[in-house]
Amino acid sequence: MASFVEISRYNLIPLSVTSLCGCPCRLLSNKTLIPTRRTPKLKLNFVFHGSKSVFRVRPTSIYVNRRLITAVARAEPESIDESNAEEEVDQGTVLPTTKDSFSELQHKSSQLRKRIVFGLGIGISVGGAVLAGGWVFTVALAAAVFLGAREYFELVRSRGITAGMTPPPRYVSRVCSVICVFMPILTLYFGNIDISVTSAAFVVATALLMQRGNPRFAQLSSTMFGLFYCGYLPCFWVKLRCGLAAPALNTRIGAGWPFLLGGQAHWTVGLVATLISFSSIIAADTYAFLGGKAIGKTPLTNISPKKTWEGAIVGLGGCIATSVVLSKIFSWPASLVSAIAFGFLNFFGSVFGDLTESMIKRDAGVKDSGSLIPGHGGILDRVDSYIFTGALAYSFVKILLPLYGV
Repeated sequence: MASFVEISRYNLIPLSVTSLCGCPCRLLSNKTLIPTRRTPKLKLNFVFHGSKSVFRVRPTSIYVNRRLITAVARAEPESIDESNAEEEVDQGTVLPTTKDSFSELQHKSSQLRKRIVFGLGIGISVGGAVLAGGWVFTVALAAAVFLGAREYFELVRSRGITAGMTPPPRYVSRVCSVICVFMPILTLYFGNIDISVTSAAFVVATALLMQRGNPRFAQLSSTMFGLFYCGYLPCFWVKLRCGLAAPALNTRIGAGWPFLLGGQAHWTVGLVATLISFSSIIAADTYAFLGGKAIGKTPLTNISPKKTWEGAIVGLGGCIATSVVLSKIFSWPASLVSAIAFGFLNFFGSVFGDLTESMIKRDAGVKDSGSLIPGHGGILDRVDSYIFTGALAYSFVKILLPLYGV
């Protein structure tokens, strides 16, 4: 008797009908099996015909797995070689997996291209804003602050966080986002916004306490932290870049800078410190990622399980090395100890900011803070390492360097 089972696309395995059917009946003993392929999931339809007459059976779907086909193939040694049967079975099961793996590889490749393209675009734009300084840098920072504040308050209102607390009303979140936008601008104009921030916090707290219903402390705490996290802390970058206007006289790049672009006076201590700090943060994130992928084994914290101590150590080394190399290029800071200390502070601030945002996202039950930047997530996912670092960098340049004279 000749029978065939179709596996995958066009491979046919001869087998006995009786080995597929456990019935002792032998009505089908002299029939020929003609398979018709319906779907790639090994759904088989059979039509039987004999030498004298045609006996048609209503198409029946039979779902078979690898074990069943292998067992059937081994049950007919006279019809098919055992090794060939296993080879055909393996091909039938591997092809979908290979196809899925190829699709997944294509998706990862597409995501990587998006990350590189948008990463380069963001890097060039941010670098131009830092070099320009003044209103260009401040307005760009204010735009990032507004987007970050919107994402923060959406995270606070998400299901994960609201399961354990009462979020602030939506109108309060919007007002806070607008207040955060004006903080960098007021910092550029006045230089110090402590009174403005305190007044804004008082007004927002009053609005929360006077709302209808039962005000909650969770509403007040999440709102105050939002003003501090998304508005006040980024203002230190304005203080660092635009407030420290003393020229970096020893910088060789400034000596050859075009006069139409500001000449040597354009290269201030604030500009050099901001460039070194930004570059050190990028190096810390990059080296920590590569180090964690290569040798990472020991989890750093439960907040972000993918971060490892090995990756953190590699990131620290890359951050300090970048700070030292750039200090030699820009001739600031003057001593090696200062460059190492500056790199360490940048690394500590970047890790602390990254873990803080990871904690917020974990409580919110989301992977990314948003989907604004293709391949990167939200704006907070990109700037989390910079939020606390600005305050540390400004304090280092403004207080520690003059205090110790290094």
